[in-house]
Amino acid sequence: MIRGWYTGASGMNAQQNRLDAIANNLANVDTVGYKRDVAVSKNFSELLLRRVDADGVYKTSFGSADVAPVIGKLGLGVETNENYTEFEQGSFRLTDQPTDFALGDAGFFAVQTPDGERYTRNGNFILGKEGILETKEGYPLLGENGIIRLADDKFRLDQDGMIYDSEGELVDRVKVVRFENERYLKKQGDNLWNSNAISGKAYIAEGNERPRMIQNYLEMSNVNVVNEMVRMIEVNRAYEANQKTMQSEDSMMSTLWTRVATMR
Repeated sequence: MIRGWYTGASGMNAQQNRLDAIANNLANVDTVGYKRDVAVSKNFSELLLRRVDADGVYKTSFGSADVAPVIGKLGLGVETNENYTEFEQGSFRLTDQPTDFALGDAGFFAVQTPDGERYTRNGNFILGKEGILETKEGYPLLGENGIIRLADDKFRLDQDGMIYDSEGELVDRVKVVRFENERYLKKQGDNLWNSNAISGKAYIAEGNERPRMIQNYLEMSNVNVVNEMVRMIEVNRAYEANQKTMQSEDSMMSTLWTRVATMR
């Protein structure tokens, strides 16, 4: 019976983690370039039950049979395995702002932060006081030759990321990067990702790996509110089911203790 408590508690913890991920997704439904998180659970190792009252085999008219047959498997609950990010494409929104960029496929903008180079899908840039193209948090957008500086917002961005000023002169090419295992990038706040040993180092996207860039558009989050609300209902019901399991286990244990005390 005590095992039932642990199994129910592990289920409640797993559903709580799923609910946290869903709540975070809903909170960022209007965040530009946000990618939804998914909490994945896995089973604890299952136990194989056998009857242990006897051992060996016994003979029948048709042959022999196991005296201690396998009864079945016993589950021991679940745990949260990981929170991973779904990088599927979000929808585009027209803004008519020349400093707004969108990536038409997989890839990331590179920005300079006090902690080093970081990566984002948020193309909602502004032209800073010093003519630096930067995020709203003040992180400069990187080109392949360094920080991008512009005299004004009368510039043009082509599909390959080339930026031309108002006189048609090439300024720089926007640095767009990819990773060997993008799934393992880690979120660190401000809509930024950071690389690690599993994701691999960033490399400049070229050829078929380089996404098409679109000026005057923003990529919105890939969160579907209706789907997230449905998932929230499922989580709440699963949480309640695990809660009732624990209540039933507690009731059975209480009955057992009462009867044992009465018999004594």
